[in-house]
Amino acid sequence: MATHTSQTDTEARAIAADRLIVFADAVIAIALTLLALDLPVPSGETSGAMFESALAHGKEYLAFALSFTVIAAHWRAHHEIFRYVGSLNSRLTSLALTWLFMQVLMPFATRVLTAEGAFAPRFSLYAIVQVLASSLFALIIREIRGQHLSRAEVLPRVFAQSQLRSLCLAAVFAVSIPVSFLTSSTGAFACWLAVPIVLRIALRLQARAS
Repeated sequence: MATHTSQTDTEARAIAADRLIVFADAVIAIALTLLALDLPVPSGETSGAMFESALAHGKEYLAFALSFTVIAAHWRAHHEIFRYVGSLNSRLTSLALTWLFMQVLMPFATRVLTAEGAFAPRFSLYAIVQVLASSLFALIIREIRGQHLSRAEVLPRVFAQSQLRSLCLAAVFAVSIPVSFLTSSTGAFACWLAVPIVLRIALRLQARAS
């Protein structure tokens, strides 16, 4: 009887984890849809006017591409980790919901980034959302590892890699905030362009250490 109860409880926990994955996928899809809804539509009576209108909205289109890439990267990391999750606890659920809140906040932060006015505060809001999202995901992985919520006894290497990647992203976006107040917009965005380099170096160092 006790064995049957334990098995039922394990199955219920696994179903709850699967439902959280489905819910997360739906929220990410909504966030991406909100990004597209905010895109300005080019206008003009001629082809030249349409082209000029599109160029005039270039920063909005670039911001859309940036945010789409960022949200997609967050979703990919979530997918890589949560396919191994076999159980939930209240802390993990709370962390996951807060992380999803950051994803839904991304379209708003994108609109703020492309607005007119003081650059540093607008840039900083977007960067802060990224810092929080990446930090939360690092905490999610820590909770899964620390409370043994995965399906397997031995965690795959993707857990350590994803956690390091999240911490590096949080660090780079955090550094870009004071840079935006001290330099021009070019210098601030240059920090973001350094992300692939920082990630590659960090992952290589991690591989050597292991």
